[in-house]
Amino acid sequence: MIKQIKFVSIPVADQNRALDFYTEKLGFTIITDQPFDEKQRWIELRVPKAETRVVLFTAEGDEKRVGTFMNMSYACDDIQETYDALKARGVEFEGPPQQQPWGTYAIFKDSEGNRFVVGS
Repeated sequence: MIKQIKFVSIPVADQNRALDFYTEKLGFTIITDQPFDEKQRWIELRVPKAETRVVLFTAEGDEKRVGTFMNMSYACDDIQETYDALKARGVEFEGPPQQQPWGTYAIFKDSEGNRFVVGS
């Protein structure tokens, strides 16, 4: 039976720039960084304190997905603390955390323009 999501692929235009963003700004760690084909590497990252992984890879034909809204969310214990820490590292947010009946969240962009929700 299915027990977890192994990884989510994030489309990127520049794997080196994206790798710097995810490791230096978000604090993810490298699990795998190896050649995939003549154009790309397979870069698999671990999210701190999580089993789900993130892959910085764009499947051929999906280049148009780079820089769009990603239909996934990151969770944190304290959104204001996370917002403040990431903003201090240079992560671009669309605005400060917003409180809604279903939770508090903020939207940030990665180095490739992909937009993500982070919330508590």
